[in-house]
Amino acid sequence: MVRAAILSAVGAPLEITGIELPEPGPGRVRVRLAAAGVCHSDLSLSNGTMRIPLPAVLGHEGAGTVVSVGEGVTHVAPGDGVVLNWAPSCGTCPACLIGEVWLCDSALAGAAGIHARTADGTELHPGLNVGAFAEETVVAANCVLPLPAGVPLTDAALLGCAVLTGYGAVHHAARVREGESVVVFGVGGVGLAVLQSARIAGAGPVIAVDVSPEKEALARAAGATAYVVASDTTAKDIRRLTGGRGADVAVECVGRATTIRTAWDSTRRGGRTTVVGIGGKDQRVTFHALELFHWGRTLSGCVYGNSDPAKDLPVLAEHIRAGRFELSALVTERIALDGIPAAFDNMLAGRGGRALVVF
Repeated sequence: MVRAAILSAVGAPLEITGIELPEPGPGRVRVRLAAAGVCHSDLSLSNGTMRIPLPAVLGHEGAGTVVSVGEGVTHVAPGDGVVLNWAPSCGTCPACLIGEVWLCDSALAGAAGIHARTADGTELHPGLNVGAFAEETVVAANCVLPLPAGVPLTDAALLGCAVLTGYGAVHHAARVREGESVVVFGVGGVGLAVLQSARIAGAGPVIAVDVSPEKEALARAAGATAYVVASDTTAKDIRRLTGGRGADVAVECVGRATTIRTAWDSTRRGGRTTVVGIGGKDQRVTFHALELFHWGRTLSGCVYGNSDPAKDLPVLAEHIRAGRFELSALVTERIALDGIPAAFDNMLAGRGGRALVVF
């Protein structure tokens, strides 16, 4: 029996309770969690913005140590440190065959399976495949990636979502070039990873935008060279900071229609806006045909940073070992399992960066 955070129904409070995990069968791995990040996607699952089979053990950003492996698992062994991969690629669907593994047709197929049971026998699903809000989990072998050498195990949890998403948004989706100006909307865990990644790319200026003035120090430590408190004049403020032209690239990490529209308005003619934030179906963004022609801007979505974790993790590990990317700078709070609801409240209020559940 291990402790876990369970979502029984949309909008219900998380229940911290004991669950029974099966021993890993063929192609499965049991992992003892060292840490799990509290991502905005977990909040979106909790409130129904995103839907998964319920009841479920939430949590998808985690790292830990292999406890045992099932038959046929050879790439990790008991005692190995691993990073959980919530969106594993199948390698055979049309998206995977053209190299767009982040769009794999069956990436979330495992979320429909039965993951564990409560003491009374209630069947539980693994939230986004991995069920990381638990002391231990059992996952498919392709959901675990070997921890690169020299990366701290606890902070490595952030590699499972925030860092891959932020780094990929800059280097894969937006393809930021050295010397380009970048504006980042939303200074949460992903936004902080975007800021560090923009710094690595050699961007400048790098402008952070958030509703909270208290986040300025956090943003500047991550690489922001300027900070704007969001207001009705944000787009004008960005143009003022970029010589009157607007930013070359905007990365939106909030997922709200007004923020997406402001990000678009903040870019120069021919600029690029990459949307990382996950919004609800009621968030409608509108444009008129003439402005699309006149401005020549590009608006694109971004899933998991358009990353291939197997290829990107070694690259990120090298940045971490060299001191160019600081994982701990994303973490503003270290909590226990029962601190997750408060971390959700902080997200809704726009406070802090990443909360990290440490086991």
